[in-house]
Amino acid sequence: MPETAPQSGRRPLAPVCYDYSISDILVLMGADEKPIVWIGSSKKDLMALPTEVRKFFGHALDFAQRGDRHDAAKVMKGFGGAGVLEVVEDDAGGTYRAVYTVKFEEAVFVLHCFQKKSRQGIATPKVDMDIIRARLTVAELLAKELRDGKANR
Repeated sequence: MPETAPQSGRRPLAPVCYDYSISDILVLMGADEKPIVWIGSSKKDLMALPTEVRKFFGHALDFAQRGDRHDAAKVMKGFGGAGVLEVVEDDAGGTYRAVYTVKFEEAVFVLHCFQKKSRQGIATPKVDMDIIRARLTVAELLAKELRDGKANR
């Protein structure tokens, strides 16, 4: 089921992504940190997870912002290299994943946060892989927009 546009009236770019302008990507951070850019519903989805899981994922993303990699961050298979990472956390309610990319110099792009519901071992369900691929495409476009914006200053 496609996501709907947020109340702000942004138009959907794709069924799982929203159109963000550069001015939407304002983040408080230190001089050495990359901004975090949330693609699609990834932030809303993160906020719906259990508190301890959110804190764990936030800590891992902090490492990514500073150019480091948390011990729990693993390269996600199927994306041709080390640019797409996932962090997995378990609690009494199940297994949760946050997927992000550090592939671009401009920002850390959070692609997807979800509870794994597949009963097929550790494999990521196809529907979630499709969301990640679509959002990675949007992240590429946003990274280019950010890069072009810096060049035009």
